[in-house]
Amino acid sequence: MGKMIKKKPVLLGLFCVFFLATAYLYGQRPGIGDGNRDFFGEVLEAMQRAFDRAESQPTLEDAYFLGRAVAAHILALYPPYTQNPELTRYLNKICQALVINSPRPTAFRGYFVVILDSHEFNAFASPGGHIFLTRGLVEAAMSEDMLAAVIAHELAHIMLDHGLSMIDEMAFLDEAAAIAGRAAAFASDRPVAERLMGFRSSVSAIVETLVRTGYSREQEFAADRKAVELLVAAGYNPRALVDMLRILQQRQGSHADGLLATHPPPAERIRNVEEAIRRHRVADTSAHRRARFANR
Repeated sequence: MGKMIKKKPVLLGLFCVFFLATAYLYGQRPGIGDGNRDFFGEVLEAMQRAFDRAESQPTLEDAYFLGRAVAAHILALYPPYTQNPELTRYLNKICQALVINSPRPTAFRGYFVVILDSHEFNAFASPGGHIFLTRGLVEAAMSEDMLAAVIAHELAHIMLDHGLSMIDEMAFLDEAAAIAGRAAAFASDRPVAERLMGFRSSVSAIVETLVRTGYSREQEFAADRKAVELLVAAGYNPRALVDMLRILQQRQGSHADGLLATHPPPAERIRNVEEAIRRHRVADTSAHRRARFANR
């Protein structure tokens, strides 16, 4: 899957941040004690296994842990929206409908959608199956098909291995050393801390690309075309992606954040999507989903 990851420090650095994600997501706060020594030992062993595999093609497991590291960093920038769990479940059901009808229905631990508590109009996807939609984007959608269109676009980035190719091609940033430093600060065992300090890489560069820089124009256009295929396969109306892009276009005059800052101009994307839609014949069944969307 994707290109071969040739830079071992990249994969190892991502696992360095992965153990922070584990502590955050599962409520563990590493400190002093033998138990935490075991905790760090397990994480370092996972890093080493990935280090060994990095000489060959990355596995779905590698992609998951890479993605988990990136996800932890994104959650440090944007807190999760937790006040409406039903809405999150609804988005995950849409995601599963798209995934089960896709050519790549499995990931190491599945695909998951999380809502970020931000009024930005944005969405991100990490390599391992983690999809993030901001509240601003979710609230702007006027139908289930429009929500499906956004999720399909992010799924397309994952299924086309855009995150992995980014990792393979990106340059190293000095600021990544600070990430490894914060990770090492959690370790009470000095040898462990010293080992963690050695795992410096470009997690922050990946997040910088996802949040501020964006994928290349070619990758964005490819993700839109793939999203059309995913929507058609799941029975959604692919024109919902055009509808979402038109909302994005309307916001362009007064906003310069989120997708407006990191994606090609909406007009170009709309032309690309319209061309992709012409290759498919799909009946519009969106009326059957209106009640479900209204009760989300």
